[in-house]
Amino acid sequence: MKRNRETLKAFKARTVSNKKVVYTVYIALRLSVILMLVLQIFNRNYENVLLCVLTLILFLLPAALERRLNIDLPDTLEIIILLFIYAAEILGEIQSFYIQFPYWDAMLHTMNGFLCAAIGFSLVDLLNRHERVSLSLSPFFMAVMAFCFSMTVGVLWEFFEYLMDQLFLLDMQKDAIRNTISTVNLDPAHGTHPVIIRGIQDVILVLEDGSTRALGLGGYLDIGVADTMADLFVNFIGAVVFSAIGFFYVKNRGKSAIAPQFIPKVLSQAKEQSAGAGEE
Repeated sequence: MKRNRETLKAFKARTVSNKKVVYTVYIALRLSVILMLVLQIFNRNYENVLLCVLTLILFLLPAALERRLNIDLPDTLEIIILLFIYAAEILGEIQSFYIQFPYWDAMLHTMNGFLCAAIGFSLVDLLNRHERVSLSLSPFFMAVMAFCFSMTVGVLWEFFEYLMDQLFLLDMQKDAIRNTISTVNLDPAHGTHPVIIRGIQDVILVLEDGSTRALGLGGYLDIGVADTMADLFVNFIGAVVFSAIGFFYVKNRGKSAIAPQFIPKVLSQAKEQSAGAGEE
């Protein structure tokens, strides 16, 4: 038992030494966030200060998961997770990339779908390999489980955005401008026939005090629906892509150049693979 413990400790030390690229990226991003934190304190923007603190905490999650679950996260997966957190919180929120670059949000949701499918696939793969769990899924059902896991996470996130918008009016579900709408609410017969209105150039608000205000947005203001559906669609694309990669990875008995870069391994399995590579 003592020898096994020492061996595991030695392997962990070797794993840390081999993660130089990961730690370089981690330190660079962490320093950037700390500088942003100091700047936001001087600007007295305390909401952004909290975002910076949240980002620093999220940066600790990959290493914490490795220790807690006794797994080894591939370097590629760990780096992408760190970059994803930085891109979403610091660049997206504080630097307003969500507004400056229209496809920034779509890119992140696509990546989220891909990463969550990888995590879901890893969970099923670990259960499939675990001796104490009577689970043996085919490659197809493993891919389906990974896809469903990714889409569930995507839906729960959209629920969270909607809840924050309703409770705190944060507008996490970014609005969209539309020049054409179709609605049954304008049906003269009060039925279910949709009335189509095209060429909308502006929307005028009539407030409680009788005053009016033209929004000047160049079209109809869609409140979050288009954003939610677009997020789920690109999440779907990311989930399908990795589910397909995972399917062929298992189908071909682990022969893949892409899948192993995103699938965590139990520490004992990673140790055995490393020892086998050393013998070769």
